[in-house]
Amino acid sequence: MGKREHYEPGTFCWLDLTTTDPEAAKAFYGELFGWEAEDTPAGEAGTYTMLRLDGDEVGGLYGMEAERREQGATPYWLSYVSVESADAAAARAGELGGIARGDAFDVMEAGRMAIIADKEGAVLALWEPRDHAGADRVNDVGCMGWNELQTRDPGAAGDFYRELLGWEIEPIEDDGRLVYTTIKNKGSQNGGFMPMTEQHGDAPPHWLPYFTVSSRDGAVEKARELGGALLTGPMDLPAGRIAVLGDPQGAAFAVFEGETDD
Repeated sequence: MGKREHYEPGTFCWLDLTTTDPEAAKAFYGELFGWEAEDTPAGEAGTYTMLRLDGDEVGGLYGMEAERREQGATPYWLSYVSVESADAAAARAGELGGIARGDAFDVMEAGRMAIIADKEGAVLALWEPRDHAGADRVNDVGCMGWNELQTRDPGAAGDFYRELLGWEIEPIEDDGRLVYTTIKNKGSQNGGFMPMTEQHGDAPPHWLPYFTVSSRDGAVEKARELGGALLTGPMDLPAGRIAVLGDPQGAAFAVFEGETDD
């Protein structure tokens, strides 16, 4: 099982969903992935819902602020990367041409975090752990298994994240054309970059989380039954079978059927 008690700096460690309808989201993902939801007080932020699978914390969700809903913001998943210092990493992101979305802040006793955007605007959370290292379990069915940057400039993204997080960047080409970029952190696979093409339209660059499932086709069918949508695919790749889905509120995520690391 993919149990975790610690994440090396530079490793994806957590994710949460900002949604316009927390109750509907809890019902959708509970049916799709078997998650159990527990609401916890989060101070001035209101309520934060911890998502668990067989007792293991695998993610979270919370309601979008009314002001952002009125501005037309759409629900989204936010990926977190473990860092030694949220303040230092956010400052470094700014030096590299990214943008810090406000100052770093404490999340009670759990840790300290900062939210940044890279040069293209893709948003990522930097997590400095204290009591909460991140997800208790990854890679297993129903858990986060991969994080992928959809980007129009993989080269610039590679330079930015290499300098910011120390990632090793490994481009994959097919007949001289870049088709994917794998990222490694301290020798372990840690996600990838997908080049955006015309088929992405005017969608902004973003990080897309993948959840492991026992059956991609089954997950697609179940998501549709629950009011979700198929956004891209399904696709069969050498590494496994994938599809990009949207939940009923519009947040995008992907599912993966295939072999994963422990």
